Amino acid sequence: MYPCPRIRVEHLLAIVALLPVLIALGIPPGQAVRVPVGPPQHVEAITTKVGVHTRLTDEVDAWKIKHTLELAREMGATWAVEYFPWAYIEGEAKGTYDWGHADLVVAHAQAQGLNLMARIDGVPRWARPEESTWRSITPDHYDDFADFVYTFVRRYRGRLKYYIIWNEPNLNLEWGGRAPDPAGYTELLRRAYQRAKQADPDCVVLAAGLSPTLEGYGSDWGLNELVYLQAMYDAGARDYFDAMTIHAYGWTSPVDEPADPNKINFARASLLHDVMVRNGDGAKPCYITEGGWNDHPRWIMAVSPAQRVVNTLGALRLVETWDWCQAFCIWCFRLPVRARNFNDYYTLVTVDFEPKPIYLEIQQYARGW
Repeated sequence: MYPCPRIRVEHLLAIVALLPVLIALGIPPGQAVRVPVGPPQHVEAITTKVGVHTRLTDEVDAWKIKHTLELAREMGATWAVEYFPWAYIEGEAKGTYDWGHADLVVAHAQAQGLNLMARIDGVPRWARPEESTWRSITPDHYDDFADFVYTFVRRYRGRLKYYIIWNEPNLNLEWGGRAPDPAGYTELLRRAYQRAKQADPDCVVLAAGLSPTLEGYGSDWGLNELVYLQAMYDAGARDYFDAMTIHAYGWTSPVDEPADPNKINFARASLLHDVMVRNGDGAKPCYITEGGWNDHPRWIMAVSPAQRVVNTLGALRLVETWDWCQAFCIWCFRLPVRARNFNDYYTLVTVDFEPKPIYLEIQQYARGW
């Protein structure tokens, strides 16, 4: 939901200082530490619905990638969601790929026994208008994106199964600073779906998670996700996704607050499923790929650490009763560097890999201790 913080100056200086040492040893920078994947592991848990959003996108150290996924498995998470930016992999030019980081994440997630869901978006410079953001994609590049999806799915066929197409397109920010366009996103989804199925007929293509919001048409912020999803169905989206991703944030609401179209709370997730049911699509599974609460001491949208634990465990129990929802992937497991703002208070593990109390509580729940 939120971009990773930039690498701080002192971190860059440390990297620069290390370069002469690496060169003297004959080790190419970026390959200083090669971490064995190790033998296959198995998640020990009494539930299959616990997951995490790992945020390894900008984590450059192989051992940190491995240890992050180890800790997720040890917590009892069955699912992990990770972002694989198109711009990072095919950034130089069409047909020119850098698979190094993606291969690393996929290999370690597979070794840890996690079901990895790959979110794909982020537009390279060559595939978007000048002076636009990397969230901006125009119809003349829909096929370029679909081609990348095909290549990505083909590469990881047999190792990955779940692919999320885009992120929160109902927000102006995530749709390149433009007004949300449900029909436009549906067309992008259609092309990506068809190409993904060509690469792996057994893959599961998920529609993008929509941001919970009460905004209406004409807003500079975004469009109500319930309205947006219905507009997707009106545009013919039903045939072009196998499952739905949901973003479910509780903000300051208690977990037992009932769903209400006029409120943002965790139970609002069920209203998206209701839209699917009304469109004859209720048999498709849903996955909460972002969600939870924040415990920043001074942020207006946060709760206390104790209340965050109560809400999170309550949400996990609630999801167990939702037969249509297959996972609750908590935002977010860990950040590569400290954000030094409220984003640090979404995490379950610190930058230095110290499990927070909420991690231990989820672990006890997931593993039945």
